[in-house]
Amino acid sequence: MEDVPEAYERLYKPDHPLICMDEQPVQLIKETREPVPATENHPKRVDYEYERNGTASIFMFTEPLSGWREATARPQRTKADRAVEVARLPEGRYAESEKITLVCDNLNTHTKGAFYEAFSPDRARASVRRIEFCYTPKHGSWLNIAENELSSMTRQCLSGRRIGELETLQKEIAAWSTGVNNSQRGVDWQMKITDARCKLKSVYPKIEI
Repeated sequence: MEDVPEAYERLYKPDHPLICMDEQPVQLIKETREPVPATENHPKRVDYEYERNGTASIFMFTEPLSGWREATARPQRTKADRAVEVARLPEGRYAESEKITLVCDNLNTHTKGAFYEAFSPDRARASVRRIEFCYTPKHGSWLNIAENELSSMTRQCLSGRRIGELETLQKEIAAWSTGVNNSQRGVDWQMKITDARCKLKSVYPKIEI
């Protein structure tokens, strides 16, 4: 439990950034009829009927200390999907960083072995050796800052809207990420280890004496 708040207390280091990641399933919903645009006398009119068009999975990455976040979407969130998304960190934006601390929850897809299912052994090893995994505890996934970013994105970009195609979803959440990044909105995390020991007793193991 204490690994997460301790990681958040570290000073910013460009050669060893701290990244948080989380995933969220979404349902793709298509309109059955074209909405009627708003006019001077009537608001926009949308038919209550809709058509389900499958599901997708959103992957959220955020670097709290730099105010950067990126949201992407894929048809599924298998081990291979997750490995492909995570590998973009050491191979792309953070190619010059010596190491990356990655905060994530304890899903069975969040393993080092997932990289070996998606890539050749050499490429998988190259990614794994540069990533330091920091897992949130059971019932404590809300400690992951990426979960807060997903909540913000849902409210600001997806709530109350019908998005029926994966490509459209990808464009919309990419535009949201760009807009928020341009505002350089950072994260002010207040909970320290000493606070957690008092306030998060339910997350700690029960020890009988």
